[in-house]
Amino acid sequence: MATLKHYINGRWETGVTLGTRENPSDLSETVAEFARADAAQAERAIRAAADARDEWALSTPQRRFDVLDAIGSEILARKEELGRLLAREEGKTLAEGIGETTRAGQIFKFFAGEALRIPGEKLASVRPGVEVEVTREPVGVVGLIAPWNFPLAIPAWKIAPALAYGNTVVFKPAELVPACANALADIISRSGLPAGVFNLVMGSGRLVGQTLVDSPLVDAISFTGSVGVGRGILKATAARQARVQLEMGGKNPLVVLHDADVEQAVDCAVQGAFFSTGQRCTASSRLIVTPGIFDRFVNALRERTQALVVDNALKRGTDIGPVVSHDQLEQDLSYVEIGRREGAELLTGGERLKRDTKGYYMSPALFIADPQHRIAREEIFGPVACVIRARDAEHALALANDTPFGLCAGVCTTSLKHAAHFKRHAKVGMVMVNLPTAGVDFHVPFGGRKGSSYGPREQGRYAAEFYTTVKTAYIGAK
Repeated sequence: MATLKHYINGRWETGVTLGTRENPSDLSETVAEFARADAAQAERAIRAAADARDEWALSTPQRRFDVLDAIGSEILARKEELGRLLAREEGKTLAEGIGETTRAGQIFKFFAGEALRIPGEKLASVRPGVEVEVTREPVGVVGLIAPWNFPLAIPAWKIAPALAYGNTVVFKPAELVPACANALADIISRSGLPAGVFNLVMGSGRLVGQTLVDSPLVDAISFTGSVGVGRGILKATAARQARVQLEMGGKNPLVVLHDADVEQAVDCAVQGAFFSTGQRCTASSRLIVTPGIFDRFVNALRERTQALVVDNALKRGTDIGPVVSHDQLEQDLSYVEIGRREGAELLTGGERLKRDTKGYYMSPALFIADPQHRIAREEIFGPVACVIRARDAEHALALANDTPFGLCAGVCTTSLKHAAHFKRHAKVGMVMVNLPTAGVDFHVPFGGRKGSSYGPREQGRYAAEFYTTVKTAYIGAK
């Protein structure tokens, strides 16, 4: 097995130490052996990006389009191959892996077009004989720190706009998904970028990530991950006034009102809570249900949850693959025990499972819980969901907003009045009506409020707010 390498200044390099990644569906299979960098190697990647900054910033929109379009085209042409790699490494089902790969390719295609549409303005001055131009310019060197749960899509929605708007990149992926990161870097390396514009450095957050955060040469940091790490990045970068964009998770509610279509509501709950093994920041882990529908919804949801097939991510008919790692599985199982100890009622699941291949398998857990229970307040990031009783629609809305997070929220209802009220008053960045909370488009803004997000939104045209800076020029016409 070849060791996966870093990509620095247009060259592939070995690392200081080695790491390995096993298939969470089959622990007997090693998916990748990969190089791990130290701080010095990360600093060289940053220097390469800084040296390449001016050339890429002054490149033409057509050149950026050609690069990004080529990347997107190759990803889409290889979606089955890359989707299978993703399923082996991260544990998503094969269908989900191919779907994510397709989305990554579409993101690069979208931002190829955006490279041709970088906006500007020309305005009349309030003074005679003066003209005003407002233009957008690249920020400079951006450090991109991505999580393991969407190992192609999230890097794509960071890398593509960074390059489209003329920035240079140092990309640090999560150590659980080096093969996906390396495959993406390999495609990017053959797209026609000048040396140093894109760099891949694999390694720990303590060494590589912290070097990116602390470096005075890094003008902006985009991070997706845990609340604790995100807040640490915010503090560290504030001292040197670097631009920061943080996505840090959620404890997302799905409100089911008395007039909802039960079958539709159950579909939304199952998909939102348990697909991708619940390992999504947009997962609906709090299911808030009003009287009149509570018993019917809970009984139907329990039956659907029990019917879900948990197995090897590559096996036909699998609904839910394994948890990503041993540590994550232990955390998920510990929350099941916490829920039991605090008095929540376990309706089904919450057990480690054995399958034909040894892996990190867990049956999806469904509780009836009180709002103050830890499983109803803390992000678990696994296949664990709880149903919470609400007195009425207003109480359900209050419970939905009673969280330090504010990424997304959903409501199931047949009432336009209730839907409109919920959309207006949910204190989140994204609202879903009669849809799962997990599942977003790539061409519109993504992000939340409160403890979920900080800084400008990701994705769509709103990405320009983070990856560009505005310049106002005054021209004397005389």
